[in-house]
This record gives sequence, C-alpha cells and structure tokens, in this order.
Amino acid sequence: MKIERSFHSRIKKMDFENISFGNHYSDHMYYSEFRNGKWINSIIKPFGNIMFSPGSLVFHYGQSVFEGMKAYKDKHEEVFLFRPKENFKRMNRSAIRLEMTTIPEYIFMNGLKNLIDIDRDWVPKKYGQSLYIRPILIAIDKCLSAKPSNDYLFMIISTPADYYYKKPLKIKIEEKYSRSASGGVGFTKASGNYASSFYPTRLAKEEGFDQILWTDSSTHTLIEESGTMNVFFWLKNKLITPLSNENILSGITCKSILSLAKEEGLEIEERKLKVSEIIDGLKNKILKEAFGCGTAVVVTYFEIISYKGKNFFLPDLLDKERISIRLRKKLLDIQHNLSVDPFGWRLKLKRIL
Repeated sequence: MKIERSFHSRIKKMDFENISFGNHYSDHMYYSEFRNGKWINSIIKPFGNIMFSPGSLVFHYGQSVFEGMKAYKDKHEEVFLFRPKENFKRMNRSAIRLEMTTIPEYIFMNGLKNLIDIDRDWVPKKYGQSLYIRPILIAIDKCLSAKPSNDYLFMIISTPADYYYKKPLKIKIEEKYSRSASGGVGFTKASGNYASSFYPTRLAKEEGFDQILWTDSSTHTLIEESGTMNVFFWLKNKLITPLSNENILSGITCKSILSLAKEEGLEIEERKLKVSEIIDGLKNKILKEAFGCGTAVVVTYFEIISYKGKNFFLPDLLDKERISIRLRKKLLDIQHNLSVDPFGWRLKLKRIL
C-alpha cells in the first residue's frame, strides 16, 4: 500500500468541544480501484476531491453502498475500533445485492487500520465522542448501458463525531410512504435507501417531528425502523424490537444492545411488532419507553410518538430509570475501554506507521 502524507494538517482548526456531525474531515483518505478483475492503486493520501467520468454508472443506475463505523479513544489515548469485521461483512452483503464486486478482507481491514492509525490524532478524547468512519463503494464504468459495472472505486473517509441527537425525539408513524419493500434492498446500506427517505422526512419535520417511524409497505401495520435507527420498545416489561428481515437493516449497534440486554437479564423479544400494539401500549400506559439506536445516533429515546394526527407522550422518566440510558452507558463504556469487553467487540489499533 502506498502512503502519501499530508504536509498541512487541518487538525488545529478543529474545535473538538463543538463538533458538528460530518462537516470536518480528517487529513487522509483511503483509495483503491477494482479494474479488470483486480484491486489496484491502493493508497492512503491527503483528503481531497477526486475526478471520474460523468458517464460513471454510479450517477445513472445507483450502484453505491456504504458503511458507518466508529473509532474511540480511551484515557490513555489508545484507539479502538468497534466490531469492524461486522461492517466488512455487511458491506459485502450490500454489494452482492446490488450486483457489485465484493471487497477482500485484506483491502478493507488493512486500508481501515492504516488510515485510522495515520489519523489517530483526529479521534476525540471526550466520552461519547468518536471518529465516524465511512467506507464507500461506487460503480465507475464509463458506459450508459443499464447493466452492472465492471470497475469500482472503494474509499474510506472519516470525520469527528459527537452525539447525533442531543435531545429526545418526536416521532411520527408513517402511513403512506415506505422506506423499503419486500424483495427490495431495505436490508442493505444502499445510498438510494436514504435518498428516498428525505422527502417524507421533510414533510414530517414540517409538522414538528424529528423523524419517521417506518412501517411495512404492504399494509403500514408493522413497525420497521426509524430514520437511520433500529427501534426498541419497553412494553409489558419486555424489550421488543422488530425482527430483522429483508426490509430492515441488520444494525450492528442493535445487535450489541440486544447482547447487553440479555447479559443484564432483561426479557427480550425479536418479532413482528404491530402498530396497534404500540398505540394500545401508549393508551394503556404499559409502554414505558421507546428508543432508537445506530452507529451515528448510538442510543436516543423518544418522547412523543404520533399516529393518525394524535400525539402520545411517553412517560417522563428519570435518566436512572431509563433502560435506554443504562444500555447506552454500558455500550459506551466498552467502546471507550472503561469496562471489560466480554464479547470481544473492541479491537485495539496498534501503531503501524
């Protein structure tokens, strides 16, 4: 792998006390091309613009997938990746569904480790903050035929991150628009999944909500996910989350929260969850808590769920009473190396360069 270092770091211009998500990029990026059946030109180089043809298939037929992952720093300024091989495997599942080339593990992991090592000063020190890492795979064939690309570009970029949401969320249950459909690409991190959500989300925000709680496309009677989050409900003293399927992204944070909840002895159900169960639970005051989780958002609880024009307020609990807050702390403590890691999730980043 070739390494071209930046001579002018921008880190001195970075205010780590006031991080706005996704607006400040670290000094370097990883870049590798897949051409003629081989991975070539692997390089870590200064972050900057790239050039490729306006005829590239990514612009016309949407062959584009990505991942979201994080690096954390402990009090000794050691850097840790969190479950990176899960992101590697999920990215290839997305690529297969969009008929793209898959990425060899050595390309993904070596590029990732070397990039974060060279930019380790960009990993924030504050509890709850992290370096958000974005691997990207796009089609770059210069041909307007509606077909899969032969050539691809794989990149990794990163940006310091704080909490994505800094307050509880107001959520609207969606009754018209859909994020995904059976047989589709809802379980992938295809870029188009997010583009199609922007319009209905804007409509919801104009009504005063922060996010949409998506429902199934066929009947709009089953809960799926919310925005970029998997969702959990503390209902009848059980922690319930919709079972991952072809419509729902298999969240790495979600799987981690499930493991932490099981370790704590909570009763858990992963199953189909009806909208009517949620509304009945709110009306009968047996739904005590609802929250979303994801790489960017970590864990964020809901304060309002709206359905058919009516707002339902969730119980106003103290932080010490909230399952969401307790599980978030357990997760962050593992990520920041403040507690034991019984699951082997934490990967210490050795100094390579």
